[in-house]
Amino acid sequence: MAGVNKVILIGNLGKDPDVRTLESGTKVANFPLATTESYKNKSGERVDQTEWHNIVLWRGLAEVAENYLKKGNQVFIEGKIRTRSWEDKEGNKRYTTEILGDNMTMLGSRRDMDYSETKDSKAVSQTKAAEPASQDDDLPF
Repeated sequence: MAGVNKVILIGNLGKDPDVRTLESGTKVANFPLATTESYKNKSGERVDQTEWHNIVLWRGLAEVAENYLKKGNQVFIEGKIRTRSWEDKEGNKRYTTEILGDNMTMLGSRRDMDYSETKDSKAVSQTKAAEPASQDDDLPF
């Protein structure tokens, strides 16, 4: 039977995405994502436990991250875990574990995103124009 390598995370960016363009023209974005789990300990006190994940996005997702994400934004990431190794300058073997994102959804309200600093303001203005004027409609549900 084949294995399953599936990760689903909802968290906040720890810093702005670091986006590079490789010699081939392919873009890759890297950023840390914080997920926080809350629980009550034996004495009834609320405890927050934060995990940090290294996120890697390629191609189109890297472009979206470059143009629209910034530190603090909340995102949904779906992907897989990948561990890779390399030798540093001193010859020591180093390891890192990353989440390779296959799917990303930006969460939070539009107010949470500062579109005035985006690199593609034309696409953003088109997106805003397509939005309904009011969220307070008279739907019965």
